[in-house]
Amino acid sequence: MPVTIRDVARQARVSVSTVSRAISAPDLVRADTRERVLEVVRGLGYQPNPAARSLITGRTGNLGIVVPDLGNPFFPSVLLGVQARARESGNSVFFCDSGQDGATEEELIRTMARQVDGVVVCASALDDETLAELSTLTTMVLVNRVLPGVPSVLLDSAAGMAAVVEHLAALGHRHCAYLNGPVRAWSNQFRRTGLREAACRTGMSLHELGPYEPTFQGGALGVDAALAAGVTAIIAYNDLMALGVLTRLAELAVSVPERVSVTGFDDILYASMCGRPLTTVRMPAELAGRAAVELLLDRLDNANGTAEVLLRELPTTLVIRATTAPPAGLAHL
Repeated sequence: MPVTIRDVARQARVSVSTVSRAISAPDLVRADTRERVLEVVRGLGYQPNPAARSLITGRTGNLGIVVPDLGNPFFPSVLLGVQARARESGNSVFFCDSGQDGATEEELIRTMARQVDGVVVCASALDDETLAELSTLTTMVLVNRVLPGVPSVLLDSAAGMAAVVEHLAALGHRHCAYLNGPVRAWSNQFRRTGLREAACRTGMSLHELGPYEPTFQGGALGVDAALAAGVTAIIAYNDLMALGVLTRLAELAVSVPERVSVTGFDDILYASMCGRPLTTVRMPAELAGRAAVELLLDRLDNANGTAEVLLRELPTTLVIRATTAPPAGLAHL
């Protein structure tokens, strides 16, 4: 026979309601009583009924996450962090892919709001007004997007992009092209801020091209325009685009990095595994997922508004590999 909450209460010599509180709201139970109850729970192998616990706590035990593109290896890495932290806290995760479509993203959030305790929204393309309205429907945490009053995890991609420009400038590059990602992508705007400020500091001549789709094909499409501009380095919005750049340059018999240096962003798995390992910026994607769930749980546990943390910033790191070198005229120096 399955162990019931009454079995736990009887062996721990407390009421059924005390057992319930010890499991769902431990701060409301005296420490010695709570420990005695939890010891019995562990000893008997008691598993609380999710439906009953939902009636007591008002929670479903489910969290949601919406990403723009599961085909981009960056977002599955975020999802791994979300799942790991959710599992540690006894929650399940529903995840959805919006296909980089704002209307789909909005519909998914509205649907999830009725089924989960809170939603993590990654790299949202929605306007501030729509996103703010959606945040009133459910507890929400943003990843790589900032909105007043909504907790968010921000990966410092502006500093990462600045590090790319400074690295190229130190190698002697003076003319670079940036292949923009989606025009409405908040991350692209943030990266451009770091890019432009660093270009100004270093005297870099910057050719901004695009926007392009943040995909392998999008990166390949930008190469011809970059070469026509006479640049010695191509900075891609993300690694998928950078891999497309490398392929197109190979088709054109343009050597990397001897003729053109190439950089990406995100440090996805393929960045270090391609024929010529890619210089890129490492984004702590899995840590971002864990941090997002931490903020979400904090909000859920402090529904009266006492949660203090609204922004968690995570650093990025430049990873120098084989696709950057001094421009041809300086290579022999």
